[in-house]
Amino acid sequence: MSALTTKHPLSVVKNILSLHVLLDYYDPQKLHKISDGTTLTTTLYQTTGNAPGNLGFVNITDLQGGKVGFGSAVPGSKLDSSYTKSVKQVPYNISILEISAPIIAPGVLSAPAPSASGVNITGLLEKAGCKTFANLLTSSGVLKTYEAALDKGLTIFAPSDEAFKADGVPDLSKLTNADQVSLLEYHASPDYKPKGTLKTTKDPITTLATRGAGKFDLTVTAAGDSVTLHTGISPSRVAEAVFDSPPVVIFTVDNVLLPSELFGKSPSPAPAPEPVSSPSPTPSPLSEAPSPLAASPPAPPTDTPAGSPADSPAGSSENSTSDNAAGHVSPTVIFTVLAIVGYSLC
Repeated sequence: MSALTTKHPLSVVKNILSLHVLLDYYDPQKLHKISDGTTLTTTLYQTTGNAPGNLGFVNITDLQGGKVGFGSAVPGSKLDSSYTKSVKQVPYNISILEISAPIIAPGVLSAPAPSASGVNITGLLEKAGCKTFANLLTSSGVLKTYEAALDKGLTIFAPSDEAFKADGVPDLSKLTNADQVSLLEYHASPDYKPKGTLKTTKDPITTLATRGAGKFDLTVTAAGDSVTLHTGISPSRVAEAVFDSPPVVIFTVDNVLLPSELFGKSPSPAPAPEPVSSPSPTPSPLSEAPSPLAASPPAPPTDTPAGSPADSPAGSSENSTSDNAAGHVSPTVIFTVLAIVGYSLC
C-alpha cells in the first residue's frame, strides 16, 4: 500500500481505501462457504457516488486448494489478491481480514482529482447555518481571497449565526474596512488541515490574515476527539466539518474568532484581595469547674446483638454494592461497521 499512497493524490488513495471496505460481514467461515463459489459485494466506494457502473463492487471467489480470491467486479478483471489470515472479528458486526495485495479497479488510479475551484463556499456556509458569515465574506470582498486560495489548499473556520449574537462579540459594523477584512481572513488558513491534522498540530497555524511572524496566528489544543482554537482572547471549539474534499475543508466553530491584534489581549484576572487580619480577643481566665468525666460514673458495657450491622460490615457493603449494580446497568455498544481491510505483503 505504501507505493500507492506515495505516488497518487489523496483523492485517489481515499477511493482505493474505500474499495477495501465491504458493506457485508465476512469471517473466514463465510469466505469458504460462498454460495455457488463466487459473489459480488458492495463496497464503501460504490456509495460515494464516485464509482461509475459496478466499479465499486468486489468479486470474492473460492478457489482450488481452499484459497479465496479477491478482485474487481468489472468483467475481465483478475483475482490478483487472496485471503491470508483473520485479524479481528466481532461476530456479525465487524470483520478485519488480511489479503495479499490491494484490490485495484480499472481506472481508479487514473481518476482525476476533483477541482476545488468549483466549490460554492457561500452556498455551503448558508446551508450549514453560517449565513451571517457568508454575507460578510461577500460584502467585504474577502470571498474572492478565499476563492483564490482554493486550489492551493484552504481551511475555513466558519462561526454559526448564533455565534455572532453571543455576548462579548463586538459590533463589527464599527470596524474599519481594513480591520473587518483582517477579521474575516483570520477565519481561514492557507492550507488543507482536516480534523486529524488539527488534533496533532503543535505549532501555531497561520491564517490568511498573517502578515508577519506571530501575527494573526491560531493555536490549537486537542482532548480526545475535541479540537479547540485559541486566539489569545477566547477559545472556540471546532464543531463539525461542513465540507471536506482535499484540498479544501470547511468547519463550523462555536465562537467568532477575535484576534488579539485587533481586540487586545484577554484581561488578566484581578488579584485576590489580601485577607484582613482582625484583632484577637483577649483570653479570659478559665474558671475551675469539675470535670464531667470525673462526675459521671462509667457506663455499663452493652452487648451487641448477634447479627447486627456492627458485627457484619462486610455483609452490609456487599448488599449495597449489589443494589447499586442492579440499578445501574451499562449498555452494550454494538458497532455495525462492516469492513475488510487489505494489506500488501509485498
